[in-house]
Amino acid sequence: MKLARTIRFDESDENVFRRAADSGEWAISGAFAFSDFAEDDLKGKPRQEFRNGWLSVEGLGRATFVATAKIEQAELDTLAMKLAAHFVQEYGAPSLEDALPVAEAELAHMLELCDEHRANTLLVVERELTDAGVREAFRVIEVADAGVADVLGPMADHAIEMSSVQPVKDD
Repeated sequence: MKLARTIRFDESDENVFRRAADSGEWAISGAFAFSDFAEDDLKGKPRQEFRNGWLSVEGLGRATFVATAKIEQAELDTLAMKLAAHFVQEYGAPSLEDALPVAEAELAHMLELCDEHRANTLLVVERELTDAGVREAFRVIEVADAGVADVLGPMADHAIEMSSVQPVKDD
């Protein structure tokens, strides 16, 4: 069984997200956080989080990149309870018992996404708002074959600048 862990190539996540995930934290898509977003909400750091931020379950920060890794059932159970508690505290779920199946479904979605890939496969998420809501697309980068252009995609031309990314202003 595999889930995703956050990774960092540099400190740019510190500059573009309101709360950057620490490297090595278990992560999920976290698209639920944007379910009520409209175009007007897509400014500054929330825009960057929406566009390509994975959600760390442990620290509730965001990361640009995740890598698949093996996870034990006990760890998964702990993450489900932590995520359910987050749903109660931040989203008004009535109880842990009510929130737990939703948390488990979020984790199951990520398990499904990760399980078909070898360990250490890099994943990138890209989101957009559509008339039907949030649409996600996932890009898979096999580590053994990855070069700078594969990891950074359209940003490859600016790879040298990535380590000196200026902080995004919260509008």
